[in-house]
Amino acid sequence: MITSVLVANRGEIACRIFRTCAESGIRTVAVHSDPDANALHTRVADAAVRLPGAAPADTYLRADLVVKAAIASGADAVHPGYGFLSENADFARAVLDAGLVWIGPPPSAIEAMASKTRAKELMGLAPLRDVTPADLPVLVKAAAGGGGRGMRVVRRIEDLAAALESARAEAASAFGDGEVFVEPYVEDGRHVEVQILADTHGTVWALGTRDCSLQRRHQKVIEEAPAPGLPDDLREELHELAVRAARAVDYVGAGTVEFLVSGTQAHFLEMNTRLQVEHPVTEAVFGIDLVAEQIRVAEGAPLPEEPPRARGHAVEARLYAEDPARDWTPQTGTLHHLSVPPSVRLDTGYESGDDIGVHYDPMLAKVVAYAPTRAEAVRKLAGALERATIHGPATNRDLLVNSLRHKEFTTARMDTGFYDRHLPELTEPHSDPYAPLAAALADTAGRSRFGGWRNLHSAPQTKRYAMAGEEHEVHYRHTREGLESDGVRVVHADEALVVLEADGIQRQFEVSRYDDQVYVNSTTLKALPRFPDPTTQHAPGSLLAPMPGTVVRIAEGLAQGAAVEAGEPLVWLEAMKMEHKITAPHTGTLSELNAVVGQQVTVGSLLAVVRST
Repeated sequence: MITSVLVANRGEIACRIFRTCAESGIRTVAVHSDPDANALHTRVADAAVRLPGAAPADTYLRADLVVKAAIASGADAVHPGYGFLSENADFARAVLDAGLVWIGPPPSAIEAMASKTRAKELMGLAPLRDVTPADLPVLVKAAAGGGGRGMRVVRRIEDLAAALESARAEAASAFGDGEVFVEPYVEDGRHVEVQILADTHGTVWALGTRDCSLQRRHQKVIEEAPAPGLPDDLREELHELAVRAARAVDYVGAGTVEFLVSGTQAHFLEMNTRLQVEHPVTEAVFGIDLVAEQIRVAEGAPLPEEPPRARGHAVEARLYAEDPARDWTPQTGTLHHLSVPPSVRLDTGYESGDDIGVHYDPMLAKVVAYAPTRAEAVRKLAGALERATIHGPATNRDLLVNSLRHKEFTTARMDTGFYDRHLPELTEPHSDPYAPLAAALADTAGRSRFGGWRNLHSAPQTKRYAMAGEEHEVHYRHTREGLESDGVRVVHADEALVVLEADGIQRQFEVSRYDDQVYVNSTTLKALPRFPDPTTQHAPGSLLAPMPGTVVRIAEGLAQGAAVEAGEPLVWLEAMKMEHKITAPHTGTLSELNAVVGQQVTVGSLLAVVRST
């Protein structure tokens, strides 16, 4: 029997595995990089081991250090989670060679499926070797790993070379393997996958389907189970193909077989030889704990001949610290507060007060709703996200709510091109017009006591806030009836709660402040000084680093005085294992270029200036 499990991972998935281990009476061991020394996964584990390394982003890829940590801590089993070393056959082999239990598939199965090129050949498919214009559009894809890293869609043959170079660099950084391949790109397909679970006695379960079509940068954003609207014969075909793939490599443990569905045709994408990020939706509809099943299978226990029956519907949304309206730019900083209604499941690697750093994926949490029907589950999740309290860096929360309520999604007509078509409308700001007034009143209440009314009209008090990229100025004064502002009556105001009445309707506003950041219900504002500081102003056309990162590339031939077009990529930053393009804000002349390849930059660093022409 397994008594102690080391999780070779971090963040949300490590915390999730530890939860099941604790419920099963199994001791837990965390590993961590230096930036993660006080991360939640290290705090909830029974023991934690530091992984030394000069490059924090690569620390969790050191198989030798992880195995040493397992032995030193007395762990008798290793769970890889997802990402990092989870699909590394050499790591699995090293764990087994050390006499430890590997909670995952055999190294031979990982080897057969970990390279997407070999997996396709095993399924009777082959990647494109010589790409011609007739093959377009095509998808450049990393042979190792996943999560959208190392992926590029190419629509023009002249863009292929640059896409290959960029994808190789990103794949090498994320997975330690720069191999990429090219395959046909299916437009407007649905991303559908099948969860499998296999034991060492020859039983293989196909645990239903999931739809993961809503994606950004080829990384999933919203997932659900079962995949809606699939004909029964297609669903059965996907189950059979998934089981066949598992049996072809003598698979053991939990895994996922992914397909792109176009009409009634299924195209095999890959097999992920690990637990998936979206596994909670399968757990919800089948009423099982997949991590617990992984542990039982690793201990040699047989699965029942038939899997449990699926019931109801589950939907999961990935909450990211990112700005979807600004090319999904990752955000960093302090997560002051995070909570969701108790009606939904929250899987996270953060607690209120934790810092969101630049070294790792910006996913804050997964929020999962379950209900008897799809419509109820979708409504439940959208409502819970809308009511969630998230104080800290910008997130994709509003995008998630808007996506869940979009007609294409509610009627299950979505595909992988959803955000290509609808991103602008989904990210259009809809901030509460009363939020600046509520912020001002709470701020005033927190600093002083409100005085009484006067016979003579006093000058209105004024405060300025930035909200959704626009500046708002609010005015309020004391009257015979109390505080008022442009016909809005102030029923109550203290530093945490403001109640306003307009047109006979009362509304409550919960207010929290952290330095100059103010959160009013789900609206974020920035308190502005009465007089702007000229030393903080940048020239028009200034390109500022949107995040901490490393300058990895500058556009070929770019130099001071060069003519540039609006939207033209000028500088590439790497942060959180992904490349981010910094583009020209308008057509003009490059009047200043400060970025240098290899340079470490902080948020707000001046990279370049484009003077408008």
